[in-house]
Amino acid sequence: MKKVLKIILASVLFIFIAMQFYQPALNVNKGRVYATDFAKAYKMPAEVKKMLHKSCYDCHSDNTNYAWYDYAQPVRALVENHIKNAKDDLNFNEWTSYANRKQERLLNSIKKQIETKKMPLPSYILMHKNGKLSDEQIKLLTNWLKDQT
Repeated sequence: MKKVLKIILASVLFIFIAMQFYQPALNVNKGRVYATDFAKAYKMPAEVKKMLHKSCYDCHSDNTNYAWYDYAQPVRALVENHIKNAKDDLNFNEWTSYANRKQERLLNSIKKQIETKKMPLPSYILMHKNGKLSDEQIKLLTNWLKDQT
């Protein structure tokens, strides 16, 4: 029985180490300023811009601030897949390239998801405490979003 357990543990360790050699491309474009960015499309208070960047841009832009654990597999693959799916729905860096109707729909969706606390995702907040929005911040952000529609 001990021999079987050792073989299983060694196999799991080998698989874990082998997984580290698969590294998806990082979602990082440090310093790049996008002419199509959401923040350039609207006049917004600095506080609103700061909230969007800390709570939304990690997944919904072309620049993610990774935590140390995001570099290890299988976490990295899960994070990269999540970011890809998030950007497929909304990429703040491509905002002005969206049709006006899509922008309006997205603004309403963003507002609703923030109000109902569906965004930022609870799993994101669990690992990124500074991404959590207070009730006061939610009110400020949703009021600003409402003014844009």
